[in-house]
Amino acid sequence: MSQTDSSSTAEQKPNKVLALYHKTRRYPFGQKLFSIMVSRMAPYFGTIKPLITELRLNHCACLIKKRHAVHNHIKTVHVIAICNGLEMAMGVMAEASIPKHLRWIPKGMSLDYTAKAGSDILCIAEVTPEQWTPGDMLVPVTAYDAQGVVVVKGHIKLWISEKPQK
Repeated sequence: MSQTDSSSTAEQKPNKVLALYHKTRRYPFGQKLFSIMVSRMAPYFGTIKPLITELRLNHCACLIKKRHAVHNHIKTVHVIAICNGLEMAMGVMAEASIPKHLRWIPKGMSLDYTAKAGSDILCIAEVTPEQWTPGDMLVPVTAYDAQGVVVVKGHIKLWISEKPQK
């Protein structure tokens, strides 16, 4: 089977995370239900009340609503809340996209704060299929305000390794 054949097969048969996302999307408030389920697996994410708005292979978008609980002292969305949203987008994307023989763990984060975050924030994590190889992997992450202005940009470094043989 060629690499093209195997990648199209992966798109036809989603892993458990993608399958759960597609299943919950069929219900009213399905995105919210999926987001709550993910937040229960990693409870700290619940502090930002994230909403996964889009999930497909190698791409995830997570919305953080601007509300009092995520404000900083100047009443914009606190950058640490945005970091949480970016990490959630990356983690959900990674779980939904990583080839079955690999595993991942975060190793670091490097971000630039480029503008005030005075509205709801959309956090995006996206990679290419070719990036899924053992070793360090840089996942580009970007946070946008409601007007499409980049408020945070950078990458999250993952360590990708082979799963141990069973």
